[in-house]
Amino acid sequence: MSHNSFGHLFRVTTWGESHGPALGCVVDGCPPGLPLVEADIQQWLEKRRPGQGKFVTQRQEPDAVKILSGVFSDDRTAKGSGGQVTTGTPISLVIENLDQRSRDYSEIATSFRPGHADYAYFAKYGVRDYRGGGRQSARETAARVAAGAIARKIIDGVTIRACVTQIGPHAVDPDRIDWASVGDNPFWCPDPEMVPVWEQHLEAIRKAGSSTGAIVAVEADGVPPGWGAPVYGKLDAELAAALMSINAAKGVEIGAGFAAAALSGEENADEMRAGNDGPVFLSNQAGGVLGGISTGQPVTARVAFKPTSSILTPRLSLNEAGEEIELRTKGRHDPCVGIRAAPVVEAMVACVLADAFLRHRAQTGGGAFAPGESERR
Repeated sequence: MSHNSFGHLFRVTTWGESHGPALGCVVDGCPPGLPLVEADIQQWLEKRRPGQGKFVTQRQEPDAVKILSGVFSDDRTAKGSGGQVTTGTPISLVIENLDQRSRDYSEIATSFRPGHADYAYFAKYGVRDYRGGGRQSARETAARVAAGAIARKIIDGVTIRACVTQIGPHAVDPDRIDWASVGDNPFWCPDPEMVPVWEQHLEAIRKAGSSTGAIVAVEADGVPPGWGAPVYGKLDAELAAALMSINAAKGVEIGAGFAAAALSGEENADEMRAGNDGPVFLSNQAGGVLGGISTGQPVTARVAFKPTSSILTPRLSLNEAGEEIELRTKGRHDPCVGIRAAPVVEAMVACVLADAFLRHRAQTGGGAFAPGESERR
């Protein structure tokens, strides 16, 4: 299987399966001299970790990360994080799987779950790991979150925040988004009044053995103008590709997105006035990207996630022999994958922006130093 890597100068390769002994990633291209210890990565993995409430999968995984390479510590290295810093060599991370229940999947060993990638994998490779979906499982996204933690170190002047703005038919009013509320509830919800509505909806979904979709919004503040490249290296195109690569993602919007189709040219054009530190934009329909290059405004996007395909309701399907069957999926699953997708969305945005920063610096010299590099010199 190819295509397990993404990025250019900041390049991430993930590996591992849902029910294998471990999963992880190799991060290549991280600049040297950045303070990095396992706790720096663990804080982000905790936000994605399963088993933290009745509305997410009950699989109990500590998701404890280990750094195997790419860091070094002695008396000469930079202060902070115990003196341990990146060396500029590949950083290898591993996360052990400790709570697999492979027996839950024995009945579907030769059956294709509707809505899952079982059939597509089998049609392409002729073999598949049916235990939790193997490589196709969203368990793989733990490695992405770990890589995103390293990316944040490279662009520590950029603040990346994601929130869930819709679960099922219940959407947050865009005018009521309060980022300070996101960390105060288990739904990554930016509107406290919507929390009980989502709780009631998800409780009914969970008891019915069904699932529901969601929309996750993300904003990256502090991105300077100039990142990205026109034509084939567009920042918004690479963001869209990265976000669409997340399990269960079915749609991505940058800025106004599909709503731009209903706008007039006057409404869509983000007018500018002179400010003390450069132009001041009067709106942000472009989502912080014009011509594939960042404008200095917040980079914004929304990702639509489909309902979890693993449900208790019997569905019509086929098995590997081509026989018609009725299939009911067992196991532990999220009734709404969008809830735990928010930290994954943040991580993918961080990786794309770190890569864009390094490529911009290499081509133009803009942003001459990585965070902390000027002090070291």
